[in-house]
Amino acid sequence: MSNEIQSVLTESRVFQPFSNLVEGAAISGMPAYQALCERAEHDPDGFWKDLANDNLVWNTPFTQVLDETNPPFYRWFADGELNVSANCLDKHLGTPTADKTAIIFEADDGSVTRVTYKELHAKVCQLANGLTSLGYSAGDRAIIYLPMSIEAVVAMQACARLGIIHSVVFGGFSSKSLHERTVDVGASLVITADAQMRGGKTLALKPAVDEALSLGGCEAVRNVIVYNRANSKVDWVEGRDRWLHDVCLNQPGTCEPVAVNAEHPLFILYTSGSTGKPKGVQHSSAGYLLWALMTIKWTFDAKPTDVFWCTADVGWVTGHTYITYGPLAAGLTQVIFEGVPTYPDAGRFWKMIQDHKVTIFYTAPTAIRSLTKAAETTPQIHPRQYNLDTLRIIGSVGEPINPEAWMWYYTNVGRERCPVIDTWWQTETGGHMITPLPGATPLKPGSCSLPLPGITAAIVDEVGEDVPHGKGGFLVVKRPWPAMIRTIWGDPERFKTSYFPAELKGYYLAGDGAQRDDDAYFWIMGRIDDVLNVSGHRLGTMEVESALVAHPLVAEAAVVGRPDATTGEAIVAFVVLNQSLPDDEQGRKIATDLRNWVAHEIGPIAKPKEIRFGENLPKTRSGKIMRRLLRVVAQGQEVTQDVSTLENPAILDQLSQSF
Repeated sequence: MSNEIQSVLTESRVFQPFSNLVEGAAISGMPAYQALCERAEHDPDGFWKDLANDNLVWNTPFTQVLDETNPPFYRWFADGELNVSANCLDKHLGTPTADKTAIIFEADDGSVTRVTYKELHAKVCQLANGLTSLGYSAGDRAIIYLPMSIEAVVAMQACARLGIIHSVVFGGFSSKSLHERTVDVGASLVITADAQMRGGKTLALKPAVDEALSLGGCEAVRNVIVYNRANSKVDWVEGRDRWLHDVCLNQPGTCEPVAVNAEHPLFILYTSGSTGKPKGVQHSSAGYLLWALMTIKWTFDAKPTDVFWCTADVGWVTGHTYITYGPLAAGLTQVIFEGVPTYPDAGRFWKMIQDHKVTIFYTAPTAIRSLTKAAETTPQIHPRQYNLDTLRIIGSVGEPINPEAWMWYYTNVGRERCPVIDTWWQTETGGHMITPLPGATPLKPGSCSLPLPGITAAIVDEVGEDVPHGKGGFLVVKRPWPAMIRTIWGDPERFKTSYFPAELKGYYLAGDGAQRDDDAYFWIMGRIDDVLNVSGHRLGTMEVESALVAHPLVAEAAVVGRPDATTGEAIVAFVVLNQSLPDDEQGRKIATDLRNWVAHEIGPIAKPKEIRFGENLPKTRSGKIMRRLLRVVAQGQEVTQDVSTLENPAILDQLSQSF
């Protein structure tokens, strides 16, 4: 790790902004960027006030920008009122944007549906009216468990229109994960589908909802609204289950948006923590939307003529900010994709860019790495075989992108004329925090570069003191910003201890380790806690360990991550069984069973890539599992650290064989 970081920090390749992007950019040139940063630093109230007044439509104007009387529970624009859906849809009515295509939806099978802003507004209003007829109103909570679809955006926007707080659950999560979130958020409504289509397969969704709601604690759920995506046969609970098309039937295509307080929760999105229970990250309405819109404008230099495509799922924050809210608030045409990048072949992304004339493409390093392998082994699906001339900006999200993948992306997809916008941010930050700007920032492969204006990112030591450039430390944000997490739903103490530890002077703790180079560019080094980043998805080691130990064969388990060329990080599980060590054949069978078990308990993305069996785990004499040693073993390296504190040092050799 240290060698890789050292080579990254001495990266000599620097790519200057392209002149055609500098001209007319939202932030044009480094002097313009620096001027914005200086204003934000010296007049933060004026800086944020102007952005909020100039970019959002308010029902009741705010008079106070930031209320910091009760840190870290900061409040932004707190005496103002607005509606998020109205800011995404209604403001475009009566303008040329109304008849512009809002969404180009490409289904798994390649069929394409287009909706204009006017049509999308009508769909949202019909569902909102249907929800009102069922008795839902501002403050109620809804679980949304839908495939990538126009309907998913409609469901989220309809909730926002009424002030219903939505919590979207990724369609790949299991019934147990769905149950946990439904109970924790206190949902009274679930919006789901019969199934989703991925890679030519029909994958059921409704049965997971039925199972989740049967587990207890979900008695508040009065209605389950089902989108008929695949015409699948589903079990039906009379009086509770309703088809989406029936809920919308004969409903008017207009619905007065409900004005809510700026601090009214827009959504709660669950993210993994280093302890077993997922955290319900709560975001506000006004501050979150402002930053979603500003980052679309700044980071992607979005123009009315752009066709924007973010490949994320709406089950993740990237899909919230850069599909459901940011692009619509900006009046962009965007592509939404239901399927997977490798079906019917690994040229799917490049063909879609070509067919839909995409100008801004935003995807994950995992996708880039997997498509790199496919392209180099199957030349006919190499991006060079497709017309990607419409692209002007390409972005990366979800995890750090290694310099080699950056260069492949830049050379083969961007054709050395599109900047690679490597964005660092989190579920908790609401939008981009550290990122290059297309018309201003020189690029270094592998670095997310510099903070956006108004973001006071820094690297500090264990007591919150700044560390010199070139030295690693904790990545923090020193001042509040409008889109920041407001609390953990139902657990304010956990919010404070997780994100604003007193020993770091009350700065926001990102949970990532980082360094800055001599040019002050940020380089992300990985998590400082036990949260894994697999294909851009955050998973707590404790979650996976808890799932393994719940299996009747497992006595004890420890989970670590190791670098993986495709997924960024792979899950390696060390397992102690309630029986003697298995032979090779038994080990393979048990490992398969355990992977399937974890997939059922959490979801397929949590499947361990490797499982290793031992009679015990490496522990200190006080019983603490030495995970740092397990990380070394998982990477296939020789253990050179001091093992004198171990009760059973010989166990490390036993754990070297993987299944």
